Amino acid sequence: MSEESGTVKKFMFVNRTAPYGTVYALESLEVVLISAAFEQDVSLVFIEDGVWQLKKGQQTKGIETKNFSPTYRALEGYDVEKLYVERESLAARGLTEDDLLVDVTVLAAEELGKLMDEQDVVLSF
Repeated sequence: MSEESGTVKKFMFVNRTAPYGTVYALESLEVVLISAAFEQDVSLVFIEDGVWQLKKGQQTKGIETKNFSPTYRALEGYDVEKLYVERESLAARGLTEDDLLVDVTVLAAEELGKLMDEQDVVLSF
């Protein structure tokens, strides 16, 4: 990125809510795509119930909501390739990396904390 167009900032979006039932997961995804469009250094973290956002095989027909989970597979096309999942959150929900629909880096809570400290902006959804 040239000096004229500004400085690249490190944005981390922390997803901690289930994918449906609130607007937070979808809102986070929209903000991530906007940030990436402006060529910022974007990463996503999934902790607590946020890990469910990446679960394979989501079925939303019964709740009359559009399944937006396939959008996570499109993130790479926007140069959003830093996806992190908290190991403890996966384990507490009986999930493994194989249950997720995209490639992620699984980190312990302590490691994620250090990574968060390195960011310019951390937004929680």
